[in-house]
Amino acid sequence: MSARTDSEPHSDIEAPEEEYGTEDARKARWTATVTGALLTLAGLAASLMRLTRSVPALVPSAYALGAAVCAVAAFLGSRGRTRRALWLLVAGVTVMAFGDQAD
Repeated sequence: MSARTDSEPHSDIEAPEEEYGTEDARKARWTATVTGALLTLAGLAASLMRLTRSVPALVPSAYALGAAVCAVAAFLGSRGRTRRALWLLVAGVTVMAFGDQAD
């Protein structure tokens, strides 16, 4: 008889193995921070360049708003919130792209 008793541990739930190490987390933080900073600078530069031309006010403001969102993403990325930072980077670039399409 090899019936399992209630005192034996259940093997249905296995301990989750760590998929990513600390080095991967550090790389993800740096990537999110640097990407957010670069996109912030690019958005601000595009906003300033669009201000000098005769375009609707929506265009430079969309670039500036997208740059602000990317700056928040860079901050969150530096704090280790890389998933939220990734989504904010996508949102910031999307806002900038909509502003570019309004041109």
